[in-house]
Amino acid sequence: MFNVPLKAVLIAVFIHTLWGGNPIAAKFGLVVFPPFASAFVRFVLGVFVLLLWAKFRQQNLWPTRVEWPTLLWISALFTVQIGLMNIGIDNSSGIMASVLISTNPIFAAVFAHFLIANDRLSVTGTSGLLLAFVGVCLTLLNPHDAMSTDWFAIGIWITTASAAILGFRMVISANAVKSIEPIKVAVWQMVLSLPAFALASTLVETIQWQAMNWSAVLGLLYQGVIVAGVGFPVSFWLVKHYKPSVMMSFNFVAPVAGVLLAALLLNEKITVSVVAGVVLVAVGLLLVARKT
Repeated sequence: MFNVPLKAVLIAVFIHTLWGGNPIAAKFGLVVFPPFASAFVRFVLGVFVLLLWAKFRQQNLWPTRVEWPTLLWISALFTVQIGLMNIGIDNSSGIMASVLISTNPIFAAVFAHFLIANDRLSVTGTSGLLLAFVGVCLTLLNPHDAMSTDWFAIGIWITTASAAILGFRMVISANAVKSIEPIKVAVWQMVLSLPAFALASTLVETIQWQAMNWSAVLGLLYQGVIVAGVGFPVSFWLVKHYKPSVMMSFNFVAPVAGVLLAALLLNEKITVSVVAGVVLVAVGLLLVARKT
């Protein structure tokens, strides 16, 4: 089914497990740092980790003149997507956010169908899209989650918009890393986003310093050091060496990990509709990735 070596399979599963924990970690960090401030702190940490790694590997991170337009475009998408994601997570339950943000490969498949030659959706892929959509609907019928049962809840639509932009960014980034080093893309999408997040936070947000606790600190460290500092460059490395389908093939791990962590760390209820929805989303993502 997947023409990739075992090493890539294990790395992809590991990385997507980390992605699954990201919305849960964000929930903890958002208690103290509002969405834009949270993004700023997270990516300061991420950039620091990647700069240390680049120094250790003696890699030159300064873009060439030809690379700047692509990096600016990716960073603009990145800034909007992360901003929306944090706002969406702040207005969602952990389970809802985990499932919705993990639908990004569905959008990536649709965008790739129109933007990338020889990457068309097949009947199997289209069936996967429909199955995953039904799975999301089932997840949002969780009677223990007031925010998800209200289909007009802002968190649903903002998180879904973030997933759509993430899917589009995945397609653009997949093309970019063919000619630009993955770590360079990872670093500059974060560096170029920092001024926007700092300005937005200064203008419209107030940091809740009185609510500071270890959970918030660990949540930000997880997002910045583990997900941004490790997850982004490794994900780009996978895309560069094993095609975008590797990322999509194993994305089913993320919602499963996210839902389990939401239950364990946030005490959210896993209902029959949530289990059925996550299973359908997982199977749908596998069908989309298979493209047979």
